[in-house]
Amino acid sequence: MNKSDLVESIATAAEISKTAAEKGLNGMLDSIAKALKTGDKVTLVGFGTFSVSKRAARQGRNPQTGKPIKIKAKKVAKFKAGSKLADAVK
Repeated sequence: MNKSDLVESIATAAEISKTAAEKGLNGMLDSIAKALKTGDKVTLVGFGTFSVSKRAARQGRNPQTGKPIKIKAKKVAKFKAGSKLADAVK
């Protein structure tokens, strides 16, 4: 399922236009991104939790040459599924 399929599914389930569904979805995604950017967690009870994790700097290897390279530390987004989502997938 891609974004347009999701928008169509939301519009059908909520009995609203696709435009309104897309605005709602975009608003939700923007809000989650802004919260993560400030370091906050976003918890949707039963669905899951979005959070930011720090990945430490580490030593890696160039697969073509085998030479060691330095990989910089960075922040990454994480998602942990909630109980209802995990049960639905089983």
